[in-house]
Amino acid sequence: MADRDTLPLPLEVRARLAELELELSEGDITQKGYEKKRSKLIGAYLPQPPGVDPSLPQERRTPVTPSSSSRYHRRRSSGSRDERYRSDVHTEAVQAALAKHKERKMAVPMPSKRRSLVVQTSMDAYTPPDTSSGSEGEGSGQGDSQGTPNSSQGSINMEHWISRAIHGSTTSSTTSSSSTQSGGSGAARLSDLTAQTHIGPIAHLSLKRKSKTGTVENGNSLRRSCEFGSELTWQPLETEENHCAPPDVTTYTSEHSIQVERPQGSTSRSVPKYGNAELMETGDGVPVSSRVSAKIQQLVNTLKRPKRPPLREFFVDDFEELLEVLQPDPNQPKPEGAQMLPMRGEQLGVVTNWPPSLEAALQRWGTISPKAPCLTTMDTNGKPLYILTYGKLWTRSMKVAYNILHKLGSKQEPMVRPGDRVALVFPNNDPAAFMVAFYGCLLAEVVPVPIEVPLTRKDAGSQQIGFLLGSCGVTVALTSDACHKGLPKSPTGEIPQFKGWPKLLWFVTESKHLSKPPRDWFPHIKDANNDTAYIEYKTCKDGSVLGVTVTRIALLTHCQALTQACGYTEAETIVNVLDFKKDVGLWHGILTSVMNMMHVISIPYSLMKVNPLSWIQKVCQYKAKVSCVKSRDMHWALVAHRDQRDVNLSSLRMLIVADGSNPWSISSCDAFLNVFQSKGLRPEVICPCASSPEALTVAIRRPTDDSNQPPGRGVLSMQGLSYGVIRVDSEEKLSVLTVQDVGTVMPGGLMCVVKPDGVPQICRTDEIGELCVCSIATGTSYYGLSGMTKNTFEVFPMCSSGAPVSEYPFARTGLLGFIGPGGLVFIAGKMDGLMVVSGRRHNADDIVATALAVEPMKFVYRGRIAVFSISVLHDERVVIVAEQRPDSTEEDSFQWMSRVLQAIDSIHQVGVYCLALVPANTLPKTPLGGIHLSETKQLFLEGSLHPCNVLMCPHTCVTNLPKPRQKQPEIGPASVMVGNLVSGKRIAQASGRDLGQIEDNDQFLFLSEVLQWRAQTTPDHILYTLLSSRGTIASSLTCLQLHKRAEKIAAMLGERGHLQDGDHVALVYPPGIDLIAAFYGCLYAGCVPITVRPPHPQNIATTLPTVKMIVEVSRSTCIMTSQVICKLLRSKEASAAVDVRTWPPVLDTDDLPKKRPPQVYKPSDPDTLAYLDFSVSTTGMLAGVKMSHTATSAFCRSIKLQCELYPSREVAICLDPYCGLGFVLWCLCSVYSGHQSILIPPSELEINPALWLLAVSQYKVRDTFCSYSVMELCTKGLGLQTESLKSRGLDLSRVRTCVVVAEERPRISLTQSFSKLFKDLGLHPRAVSTSFGCRVNLAICLQGTSGPDPTTVFVDMRALRHDRVRLVERGSPHSLPLMESGKILPGVRIIIANPETKGPLGDSHLGEVWVHSAHNSSGYFTIYGEESLQSDHFNSHLSFGDTQTIWARTGYLGFLRRTELTDASGERHDALYVVGALDEAMELRGMRYHPIDIETSVIRTHKSITECAVFTWTNLLVVVVELDGSEQEALDLVPLVTNVVLEEHYLIVGVVVVVDIGVIPINSRGEKQRMHLRDGFLADQLDPIYVAYNM
Repeated sequence: MADRDTLPLPLEVRARLAELELELSEGDITQKGYEKKRSKLIGAYLPQPPGVDPSLPQERRTPVTPSSSSRYHRRRSSGSRDERYRSDVHTEAVQAALAKHKERKMAVPMPSKRRSLVVQTSMDAYTPPDTSSGSEGEGSGQGDSQGTPNSSQGSINMEHWISRAIHGSTTSSTTSSSSTQSGGSGAARLSDLTAQTHIGPIAHLSLKRKSKTGTVENGNSLRRSCEFGSELTWQPLETEENHCAPPDVTTYTSEHSIQVERPQGSTSRSVPKYGNAELMETGDGVPVSSRVSAKIQQLVNTLKRPKRPPLREFFVDDFEELLEVLQPDPNQPKPEGAQMLPMRGEQLGVVTNWPPSLEAALQRWGTISPKAPCLTTMDTNGKPLYILTYGKLWTRSMKVAYNILHKLGSKQEPMVRPGDRVALVFPNNDPAAFMVAFYGCLLAEVVPVPIEVPLTRKDAGSQQIGFLLGSCGVTVALTSDACHKGLPKSPTGEIPQFKGWPKLLWFVTESKHLSKPPRDWFPHIKDANNDTAYIEYKTCKDGSVLGVTVTRIALLTHCQALTQACGYTEAETIVNVLDFKKDVGLWHGILTSVMNMMHVISIPYSLMKVNPLSWIQKVCQYKAKVSCVKSRDMHWALVAHRDQRDVNLSSLRMLIVADGSNPWSISSCDAFLNVFQSKGLRPEVICPCASSPEALTVAIRRPTDDSNQPPGRGVLSMQGLSYGVIRVDSEEKLSVLTVQDVGTVMPGGLMCVVKPDGVPQICRTDEIGELCVCSIATGTSYYGLSGMTKNTFEVFPMCSSGAPVSEYPFARTGLLGFIGPGGLVFIAGKMDGLMVVSGRRHNADDIVATALAVEPMKFVYRGRIAVFSISVLHDERVVIVAEQRPDSTEEDSFQWMSRVLQAIDSIHQVGVYCLALVPANTLPKTPLGGIHLSETKQLFLEGSLHPCNVLMCPHTCVTNLPKPRQKQPEIGPASVMVGNLVSGKRIAQASGRDLGQIEDNDQFLFLSEVLQWRAQTTPDHILYTLLSSRGTIASSLTCLQLHKRAEKIAAMLGERGHLQDGDHVALVYPPGIDLIAAFYGCLYAGCVPITVRPPHPQNIATTLPTVKMIVEVSRSTCIMTSQVICKLLRSKEASAAVDVRTWPPVLDTDDLPKKRPPQVYKPSDPDTLAYLDFSVSTTGMLAGVKMSHTATSAFCRSIKLQCELYPSREVAICLDPYCGLGFVLWCLCSVYSGHQSILIPPSELEINPALWLLAVSQYKVRDTFCSYSVMELCTKGLGLQTESLKSRGLDLSRVRTCVVVAEERPRISLTQSFSKLFKDLGLHPRAVSTSFGCRVNLAICLQGTSGPDPTTVFVDMRALRHDRVRLVERGSPHSLPLMESGKILPGVRIIIANPETKGPLGDSHLGEVWVHSAHNSSGYFTIYGEESLQSDHFNSHLSFGDTQTIWARTGYLGFLRRTELTDASGERHDALYVVGALDEAMELRGMRYHPIDIETSVIRTHKSITECAVFTWTNLLVVVVELDGSEQEALDLVPLVTNVVLEEHYLIVGVVVVVDIGVIPINSRGEKQRMHLRDGFLADQLDPIYVAYNM
């Protein structure tokens, strides 16, 4: 070769280098040790550039190319797949491509991984970065870049900045929140802050798990603990966490630093960042580690750089979001050549002494020269194990044939008849037994089906082989003794039936087990005919296994063609390293050899593993003329040859390279020749061939005597190839593919090239297509599959005129290539490896080669790498899965991955969708140790690959997303003047029935009066019954008892509390009867009660601050509570969580005074406050609303009418009694309507999940109320107990309504599974329904007793994103089921309005639900009195239409539908469908998405995802999933989550966060608190298992 260096290395140094290589690749020494020893060895031979001190460390010197042979050493990795891909040109190309990228370093944030997931072998990866790490872009936010600090100065700076940050609060943020100090809206929203901080280069931190303790500082995180159902602490991350960061790879330089627009209303001075101690201040100056935000910022910056050409503009129909259709590139190369002509091979010469069939040949040699050796097998030490002579082969095959036909089954019913199929199951180290069995079958005229030995019951691909055997009707399997003993056995000693396999009789073919054929029996030897000779199995791209049938005449013709092409003569010796059961190994080593009486030396795979040189040694030892190898065998020999003195390859006249059709075999051939030419190897001996199961040998290079004629070479442009065009490329060295010819067409064959898809049209001369062969010597069919057979074996190629090329059918070879000058055949890839990405074709093998050429080459363990494509969003996406070396660090992996992305992008111009690394030796293997591609793909798609690193790049690959939506102007008032028609639809408005005439108790304006009236008229009527967790009555209250207790409490408030009228009192009670008594006591005393959930004794640190906050925000002058909680509030744990000295006076109602108050307070004005209702919304805002006496009475009356509540009725309530409808039902309704309430505290269900349903059944309750969390507890906890509950007499058939009280879209899947589960216990599915309330109106809808059944509609999810409602059929694509939220309550009016313009909408629009009703709340109660901000929530007017009515805005999006049903009044019934909260809806790509829809898709995608929450951050979609499974599964979820969101929602996920169960916070109503989660994520408090940043 031309580039030999000036200083060739001495041979012993080269040998030592090769040994080092081997040690490194086998993992015997580390990379460091290897480099040290290597530099020692070659140091002396490197030419020193002037001025370089030889004592400098090796890495700093200018690199010098060692001699080319050692370069081949350096490029190798001892693998089973990679050697085909090693190419010098290629490696240089990759390095050049990467060098291009060096300048613009990739700003890819590294994924963060929990420490337990990081399998760390070397600690030195975790040295902290030196001070000056990546400070190029370290400017302040104004963009003036500072110089790099030196290390001493750096440390000073560091402390200086930290102290500045902590003391001088540099961010004076004035966020317009309702309550800053109390954290009511977390005044300093982290997002505002991160938007202001300029993110400098960051170093990746490997997260380590934190202990779950720690307190909340400065009230900053108080809001997060509001009403958490989950016991979860949030703590700011201390800066000390940053001690273990590896050096940063992701810095980007100053030209990319992006100035972020600051939000109005906040001034901020940017703090320069240093190293990895990113500081970010919150409002009160507490530094919060913002590694996450920095990463995201970095990700955002990466994405801002335009990567692909911008999307083309095109018209978007209102609904149909067209996916971007790929326009062909106008500059793409087009084929220009003439139409090619079919190529004919030379005549198949008929030699007179050729046998008429293969059996005849066997008979001839077995009788004429029985002593001639036929096959020599080797043991694992390379010693000859056994020599099979032609005589033995003949007699033993006869014996096998006789026994198959006559000794299986009975005389009348033989098991196997001529023409039947039998399986041949022989291990790779026993060719002799296989050969005997194979010829035995030929002689018996049965059809052998050679397959691999099934090692376990669940072998990769073994099931598919079973299907093949089943479809071939195989009932008998021939095997050897040793193999039979090694098969897995059941305890009884039988061989179990493998998965998917038919029932088989295992038959051992060893001679000693067989009976001798009688003297007069003789096999019937015919001339070759069209009967099937054997079936060769073939694994397809999708993993299915087909059987290719080869007839006897094809078999014989193929042997003759090979004999002629290879010039085989009698008694030649041939060394075979290939698998003898199929393909080239079978054709040369078992069939053609017998036709020519050759001697085969068979080298088993197991020997090659131990001694890769064994085949070369055998060639020398036996002076073999021919050898059959794969390029990997040449590669291994190269590595191991260690300059053996006695190698002499001059006897070889032909070295058949079986995988010559792989474009990357050329480098192995070149390298092999390079090293062994000096050992007698002649260049013309190397003969690559191309073959396929369907067409057998397609082409083979003939051994020429003329060594002057160089073999054919083509240097093709990769870009041209991706368009299917051949362009010879000399300039652009980067993206080229060098291919070698595989000789000419086989004798007697006719070959043409057709277009790979569509009609088989003949290609032009400069076009790549699929090779097709017309010859007798091809397969004839896929067994049992006539349709596929027709498409593959009976193809009639067409000329451009439309006429067929030949009257005979051609067979498709599955190989892509072209016929070059001189009739030489070139192969550029396989149909199976073809990936068509956005209209361009890429070959999986080429991409593998590029990935393997990326430094460090040793990174991929033994070169085990798989490339395949998956279909996501109507296009193929490239996925690369590689095994990484056991000793590679996180840092190595990530660097290697980003280099691979760059290399593939520049060489193939295709984006990689997903790159996954798995631990060494974990990918499924094929029987010969390669990677089982389809199994790997299957594991990837079902999420059970368990990668240890994943990098997804959907942002760069997915270029066919629909265009972002442009908002159209809304309909103006003009169109409304025409009447109630808006764009052809009626205006969406509806109302409940009238409140009707007043009954006896309705004349009272105040609840306190109603209670006094009931205490006089029905003193002993029981109003409340509280149940214990065992289902027994814990306590009950009659009207009189309640009145009396309320009086005592009122007296106590006056005496001990010295309270005035209108003072606020916080009631901190567990759910029960004390709470009710205290509430009425407050009313009797003229105080305003506020119900507060008591702190959780096991979790005071997070729950007590919420209590404190509500007490402060509501301005409570005193707290009433029970004795137990009283102690809890003053306990040591409490003082650790809050300042207990600032509590208002605490009254304990367990010991009440015996006296009554002087008189019961009667309010003067019904519009004064009755009580305050505090609750945390789903967005995490604490909001208290004011309920007047009028509203309270109207509310109770509305519910009474809707649910037909009377004193004779009983209602079971399993809800939290602290806010909303739950509180009203628990405390108020019974007093108003007189019915008995059976109270079941939801917390008791955790002890006894059946409590609620048993109570409903026992008390024969007709109406019951519960929450989603209760329903979920029953569904999950009682799923398997329905039978035992039935036997305990649980009967739900009397339930008329079971209402879920909620403030969200109905969870239809939960209610349906609840209905299904308890249907057997008598629950009517119609009974289950939901209610809907919000802050401005605590109950808008509630399923009553008399209305029509709740309806469900299916809407088009895509239309919904455009705020349109389009009904579709159930089960249609993109359909979303929505259940109505209950019937509209009496006295309630609803209209749907546009949240932006406040105009009324038609009923085909999605808009905000506005409500007008007597029981609307009268406003927010906040400590700042900032009612002006929220005033429009309570008194809004429509911008046109009915502009008089005062409406309250619910903040929820929904729509109204007039159903076909009629309600009690005979009117058509209007149903309200709530879609989701306006605050939660996410604007992405101009469309409105509801988190729950994305979450539903994500939860469905993998069995281990138990819960999911999504939110946006700087227009990136962040998906948080809870993993129920081992942490190994965490990374499986990343691709699945990304895929499903792309497919179903056309959105690219920016960040996937995998966390433990219970991390997603949930409030008391069971609603996800997505904003808390978001704050926790940005403040790095989630302790995630894995965070993946998609590029």
